Amino acid sequence: MTQPLKALALVCSLKPSPAPSSSALIAQQLLDKLAEHGATGELVRVVDHDIKPGVEADMGEGDAWPEIRRKIQAADILLISTPTWVGHMSSVAQRVLERLDAELSETDDEGRPTTFGKVGVTAVVGNEDGAHKITADLFQALNDTGFTVPAQGGTYWNGEAMKGGDYNDLEETPEAVESTNSTLAANAVHLAKLLRENQYPAS
Repeated sequence: MTQPLKALALVCSLKPSPAPSSSALIAQQLLDKLAEHGATGELVRVVDHDIKPGVEADMGEGDAWPEIRRKIQAADILLISTPTWVGHMSSVAQRVLERLDAELSETDDEGRPTTFGKVGVTAVVGNEDGAHKITADLFQALNDTGFTVPAQGGTYWNGEAMKGGDYNDLEETPEAVESTNSTLAANAVHLAKLLRENQYPAS
């Protein structure tokens, strides 16, 4: 019996739980859509855990990354969801990317990085510009560390320029975001199934 696909959402909000978070909201919306295609999901708010700075898989005593890394290893789809701060991804998201760098030296029995065969997708929210740049940076980092990005694998919401307001303040999800979320979920599951059945060639 084929195991169902698993998705992991790493929410890179600067707000610890249980504070409301736009990054958590859009991540949960995406997990719900992934579930419609048969992928079970889990959400982790990264700031709730003590993730040490560094580029190793385990930075020693007190480092919470190894447990999150085990969740990444068990997942077929990794979602990184981040707010926009001064035009950039959050410092929490940047730390996640730095810790993912260790995966380049972790290989399977055939010499492939263990992230080969996993799908990477992104979500960016904020009441200022920067979503396209952040998405590009996330895509590059995910691809560099072995993840495969599907067509239209990034979703985002930007509020009106020079005006406050957050994604989780909206009364309903904008149609364009809803449509993009649906496409992202469908394409991510489609690609994850293909990669599960046809892994990349051995190194």
